[in-house]
Amino acid sequence: MQPLVRAEFHCHTEYSADCLVKVEDLLSACVRKGIDKIAITDHNDVEGALIAREMDPERVIIGEEIMTTEGEILGYFLKEWVQPYMSPMKTIEALKKQNAFISVAHPFDTMRGSSWRKKTLEEMLPHLDALEVFNARCRLAEFNEQAYLAAERASLLKMVGSDAHSLLEVGRASLTMPDFSDANSLRKALPLSEFNGELSGAWVHLISTYAKFHKRVLGREMD
Repeated sequence: MQPLVRAEFHCHTEYSADCLVKVEDLLSACVRKGIDKIAITDHNDVEGALIAREMDPERVIIGEEIMTTEGEILGYFLKEWVQPYMSPMKTIEALKKQNAFISVAHPFDTMRGSSWRKKTLEEMLPHLDALEVFNARCRLAEFNEQAYLAAERASLLKMVGSDAHSLLEVGRASLTMPDFSDANSLRKALPLSEFNGELSGAWVHLISTYAKFHKRVLGREMD
């Protein structure tokens, strides 16, 4: 029988503008919390994921949460950085060239800094592997419910993630599933996964706000 792993598919480090978590602290938290696979999906950056992969190659998946001209796309098993602020389809094209696994972060959450037009999202669906159907940082459960129904209708795989910007949030939403090592084996393992998680609560967004403020103030002091 293939071994099972607990996987976290959406988290951030200090290489995101709104996070202060150090890579080594994130990896230590994974050991404490029993997280066997973790995708580091910093905003528009893969440096933290690359460093983490060097430190713990069996555990770390190189990912990126990429801002497009509308919403954010999640890429997994990246070989190189994907530049932000391209059109959604150009971003997807860049990910496909790497044979990355492609999902969309919090696709129906209208309370974020960016959101998708319905027409754009519909055009993207045939080119995706999955939708993030549960994001622990969504303020309203209905945003996740909409994503789940959309994935069902489009016959897409279903991803979940804590969207962790602090160590407290790591593992808040995870999947227990057969082990995997690349995009193709992830595609095979996801239908056999079991979800465990809960919403983090609106208060966690204060952590991100503080991180951005801290970096701005510290940046000015260092200039």
